[in-house]
Amino acid sequence: MENSVRLALQEKPANQVRVMTQHWLHLLFLHWEYDAEQIQSRLPPGLKVDTYQGKAYMGIVPFVMKGIRPRFMPAVPWFSTLLELNLRTYVYDQKGTPGVWFFSLDANKLPAVWLARNFFHLNYLSAKQTFQAKNKTYTFTSKRKGSRHQEASKFIFRPHEHLFEADQNSFTAFLTNRFILFSYDSKKKRLFQGRVYHPPYPLRKAELLLYDQHLFQLDGFTAPLRAPDHTIMSPGVKVDIYGLEKNEI
Repeated sequence: MENSVRLALQEKPANQVRVMTQHWLHLLFLHWEYDAEQIQSRLPPGLKVDTYQGKAYMGIVPFVMKGIRPRFMPAVPWFSTLLELNLRTYVYDQKGTPGVWFFSLDANKLPAVWLARNFFHLNYLSAKQTFQAKNKTYTFTSKRKGSRHQEASKFIFRPHEHLFEADQNSFTAFLTNRFILFSYDSKKKRLFQGRVYHPPYPLRKAELLLYDQHLFQLDGFTAPLRAPDHTIMSPGVKVDIYGLEKNEI
């Protein structure tokens, strides 16, 4: 997609109403090159696989949400913190707008799962999850409710000290600088999009001590069965969430 379109999406929306604020913390981005045709076969009408230098990618991203609050309301202690693990790919719509498509989003709070499924048409699923930070090492576990897989997926990583920001045209920017999410109402056969705004991710390289690919199989894909092709993490950003809109062709 045109770099000018990507750059424009990094600006704060001037004519949209913010509906929610969140902090995304301790994000681990694990990406694998994946067959573009297989990805395309699982996308809803109106979306095409986005590629970098002709290659398509799928990612597993565990992270922590804190300070979740609707506009004009304070954060509610129990509800305002959430753990999430998602399987994603990168797409663009028929107007050429780049964004993210989520095959699944596992989370540990049932009310959040219900709200996201019913009001944002996102494939949120309930899971038992934990997060621990100890001795500069982060551990994230997740087990989807109803899964026959006996063991929880586990991710252990240790961030490097040096902070940096991805160059605009880099592979890392392609994977992380995404400001549109797409969702699909299968009952009404309608594509939606939602806008998010946050400053560029502060990034760190990370030592990956343990990872899990079972999310691929849970979502009906063949696991890559190799180490990630790209690993990066971010300590986090403050995020503004804007209202869901119909994706008009």
